[in-house]
Amino acid sequence: MKHFPNDDKSRKRILFLGCFMALLTTAVGFITRVFLVDTWSEAFGLNPAQAGKLMGIGIWPFFVAIIFFSLLIDKIGYKVAMIFAFIGHLTWGVLGYFAYQYLQLGDLDMAYNLLYWGSLVFALGNGTVEAFINPVVATMYNKNKTKWLNILHAAWPAGLVFAGIIVIAMGNVEWWIKIAITVVPAFMYYALLIRQKFPPNERVAAGVSYKEMLQEFGVGGASLVSFLVVLQLNDFFDPGPEDHVMKYAFIGIGVIMVSSFGWYVKTLGRPILLFLCFIIMPLATTELGTDSWIQSIMHDISRSKGFDAGWVLIYTSAIMLVLRLSAGSILSKISPLVLLIVSCVLAIGGLYFLSISTGWFIFAAATLYGLGKTFFWPTTLGLVAEQTPKGGALTLNAVSGIGMLTVGMLGAPIIGAFQSNAQIEQIKDSHELVQMVPQSYLYNGKIELPLKDEKIYSIIDFQTLDTNKINDAFEVLENSEEVNALVEDLKNKGTQRALAKVIIFPVIMLVCYLILVIYFRTKGGYKPIVLK
Repeated sequence: MKHFPNDDKSRKRILFLGCFMALLTTAVGFITRVFLVDTWSEAFGLNPAQAGKLMGIGIWPFFVAIIFFSLLIDKIGYKVAMIFAFIGHLTWGVLGYFAYQYLQLGDLDMAYNLLYWGSLVFALGNGTVEAFINPVVATMYNKNKTKWLNILHAAWPAGLVFAGIIVIAMGNVEWWIKIAITVVPAFMYYALLIRQKFPPNERVAAGVSYKEMLQEFGVGGASLVSFLVVLQLNDFFDPGPEDHVMKYAFIGIGVIMVSSFGWYVKTLGRPILLFLCFIIMPLATTELGTDSWIQSIMHDISRSKGFDAGWVLIYTSAIMLVLRLSAGSILSKISPLVLLIVSCVLAIGGLYFLSISTGWFIFAAATLYGLGKTFFWPTTLGLVAEQTPKGGALTLNAVSGIGMLTVGMLGAPIIGAFQSNAQIEQIKDSHELVQMVPQSYLYNGKIELPLKDEKIYSIIDFQTLDTNKINDAFEVLENSEEVNALVEDLKNKGTQRALAKVIIFPVIMLVCYLILVIYFRTKGGYKPIVLK
């Protein structure tokens, strides 16, 4: 039996569909985790920042897999990467099942560890998916990369919509079943791709050497990667404040990585690639960081209106799905950079209105946010593919990997920290609460709160609120029920208001895209680079 049909178009369709289903699988796993984060926070007693770190472990290892396979994929082949991804997704379903069973037995440590390590394996599988799907599609459609990468990445919102509706319909079933949903599309993409013959990468076909590929990334790209890796190693192994040996060892690893890479490539790298590597960091936080939290943030608002907060994410994902599938007609009318600038403006407005909207108005705000975030990721990847084709799988996937590493390592926890700080601000600044409690609870006219100073990676400071101590303190008041109810309401408002602080990220992106527009105008306009 032949590995693929004789007709090249049929072969492309099967390969594209398999890649589409693989990316859809990663989205299914992502949204089920988003829907379960509140359940896990309650079960394991996690504060918002800790919950963000649990979400993060299901995201940042994506970077490890995508970089590792991008360096080797031309040697080992796309099919090996696909099989590794399938094993990762299957493992997540199995470990999720056992985590639930140990939780029922009361073994919280074992349950959490299985959930934690299962999330890590899941993220490795996701990274491996993007390591092969992006270069495969960019190679098959090398004359129209941005269009087809947008269509490919319509699989992401498709998975969010598909799995989101199913999870909401399931209601309060055992949560391991929701995790197991991820396994179904995983078997589908495996069945589609296991017998297919993958095309050689565009870089390889054009005769561009492996060293030339690495030179596109350069010392600059390696330095950024090493910085993020050192931060993640310090967090993952969590050396104590006095354990300077391990901290310096991790820094040494980073220095060796950069020095070795620099000695071999002897170049800083393509400046435009380094700039796009920087842009993907706030971009990933704006899109995936917000999506990671949106269900939790909107929970109480939606409950007051009798609908599940997950519908907000499903709604914005449906907008993304329709628009990404229509990317070809949109990009035929405006340039990718103009599209990204308009997207930034819409995202800024959407996030602001999401931070203040109530009731059903959140869907109007979500419309702006959904329109804004739609083209960020695939269009930026399209810029990378069109401007650095010599970088092959490495440059295309490194940018994507840096984005996922950033949102998993910093983005999701930072938004969690924003929420903690915003909750404290709301309670401290509440004139209504000040009127309800005695003077002994006030300091300089504001509520005195039991707070704890926290840090993320020793570089981001924030505070957490000890809710139990607050409730215990207010319990002695005659109007304790009213006071505690107001405190909960203020916390919910603070959680929502935190979205206004996320606006800083699309603002940074807007400035960067404007700089790129000016740069390309000095070059005579935006034009893709095509390898001969």
